[in-house]
Amino acid sequence: MQAAPKAVAPQALDTLATEAARPGLDDLDRWPIGEIVALLVKAEGEAHGAVAAAVPRIAAAAEAIAARLERGGRLIYAGAGTPGRLGVLDAAECGPTFGTDLVRGVIAGGPAALTEAIEGAEDVFDPADLADLTAADALVGITASGRTPYVLGALEHARAVGALTVAIVHNPGSEATADVVIELLTGPEILAGSTRLTAGTAQKVVLNALSTSAMIALGKAYGPRMVDVRPTSAKLRRRAVRIVRDAAGVDEEAAAEALASAGGHAKTAIVALLAGIDAAEAAVRLDRARGRVRDALKSR
Repeated sequence: MQAAPKAVAPQALDTLATEAARPGLDDLDRWPIGEIVALLVKAEGEAHGAVAAAVPRIAAAAEAIAARLERGGRLIYAGAGTPGRLGVLDAAECGPTFGTDLVRGVIAGGPAALTEAIEGAEDVFDPADLADLTAADALVGITASGRTPYVLGALEHARAVGALTVAIVHNPGSEATADVVIELLTGPEILAGSTRLTAGTAQKVVLNALSTSAMIALGKAYGPRMVDVRPTSAKLRRRAVRIVRDAAGVDEEAAAEALASAGGHAKTAIVALLAGIDAAEAAVRLDRARGRVRDALKSR
């Protein structure tokens, strides 16, 4: 059964910074296209400042998310429109990059909303979208306005089951309630209200930071290398060889042989080479070390 939509007073939306028009752009439609491009690029660059100011809250969220994942929970993004699509994108990329299925995204309107606008989908939250959410999980709700009913409903549902809640918003004093609230004060867009622009850029940076830092904390990296990468294409198979070669300090032939013995798993091949053991023993050590290469290398 869907949760009833929460009414949002039009005047409340009108006062949001993300709905306001930037000054000095009343004749934007008459500008040369080159100047419009330069303005858009400059505005996108301003997203960095908003994200940098929120680093302490982003770090707090990432630490809490990593703790949930360490105990077997999942990271789930929820959003409508652009935020929903960005959440699904980040979740999809975590699979091949980190060899994990612990990250997923839900979007108002379902899969069809990934490629088309589903009118009214953001105005109501359907608990069926998070039917399998548990207290072990972490839910990140993404809403530029801080008032999107779908996201507020998802956060409320997550709190009710005891999951960790994180909200990403772009206006101060938003209606989003969560264990950690990340405010990205990106201000008015070049096209008033089009939060797929600077707000969307800031959201993408934060999602990258949350998932990547959490995965590094879980042992999905060794130094700067993604050692749980899934070699499912020619490019990724080549990358896996390079990762093993450079991490273990061996030549191409030794790296390729170790990878083959490890069933294509870079992390296992690295431990086998550095510890001077076979792939089976490397896999056992990694299992005991909860997937962390450095700890596996100390294991006996």
